[in-house]
Amino acid sequence: MKVFFIGGKGGVGKSTTASAFAVLCAREGKKTLLVSTDPAHNTGDLFQVKKVRGKTKIAPNLDLVEIDSDQEAITYMAQVKQNIKGLVKVTMVEEVYRQLDLAGKSPGAAEAAVFDKMTSILLEDSQEYDRIIFDTAPTGHTLRLLLLPEFMGVWMDGLLEKRKKVQDNYSQLLYDGETREDPIYEVLQARRQKFSKVRELIINKEKTTYMMVLNPERLPILETASAVKTLKEHGISVSRLIVNKVIPEDVEGTFMRNRKEAERPYLIEIDQMFNETEKIYVPMFDHDISTREGLEEYSRYLESEKLQNV
Repeated sequence: MKVFFIGGKGGVGKSTTASAFAVLCAREGKKTLLVSTDPAHNTGDLFQVKKVRGKTKIAPNLDLVEIDSDQEAITYMAQVKQNIKGLVKVTMVEEVYRQLDLAGKSPGAAEAAVFDKMTSILLEDSQEYDRIIFDTAPTGHTLRLLLLPEFMGVWMDGLLEKRKKVQDNYSQLLYDGETREDPIYEVLQARRQKFSKVRELIINKEKTTYMMVLNPERLPILETASAVKTLKEHGISVSRLIVNKVIPEDVEGTFMRNRKEAERPYLIEIDQMFNETEKIYVPMFDHDISTREGLEEYSRYLESEKLQNV
């Protein structure tokens, strides 16, 4: 099983690239799961699927999941409530649940829920598929999602240490130092191990590949450079760039020729700025990529040795 994260600035063609790559993998005989983490889901639309409910089969060897952040947040909080059930006094349950409901609406709750779902997919569905491809949200959201295992791991270590001290003091005071089971500590420990496994997977270059999509324009180049730098600082390396919507050489008309001339310096900049990163160039099409046939056409530009060997 190999995992692919496909990211980039909004509007550069992430969903199209991820979907076309999934089509390519499925066509090559790889059992593939395409996962959309973008709140503004349009992956299903590319396959003409009106409603994606859970894991949906959209082609031979190809399943699709669109993670609903709002629904996942509700499910996530329901699980938290279940975990603490019986661990607090009956008189406090209502107030604790109220606080959890407020926490579920706070900034970051949806991201935590999406991360929890992503974690489940990586750890539980990995035995079922040869390829898991994540069509991610725009860059900033994706960076936070990918760095969560590292940050949450550090945070959980602090919680575990504090909980252990409290439990040790509690045992010393009430049970003459005799060790007693602490269900809360066990839940925290289980989650910490989960974060650790995901962190190990996403930094494993043998199992996980990161690809960024960009257009030969100033803002996508700058945002991609910043994202590559940030990920590298946290042990994650972007191994491939998909340079999308490159204007063909044989364009006609003054307008398009001028656009092509304006594009040339950016292509040179991409080549120089990312000189150590493999690049695949996909041309601008003269039609919209919005059907399965369009994705098949797009996927042919990904059928290079650079991608077939991953």
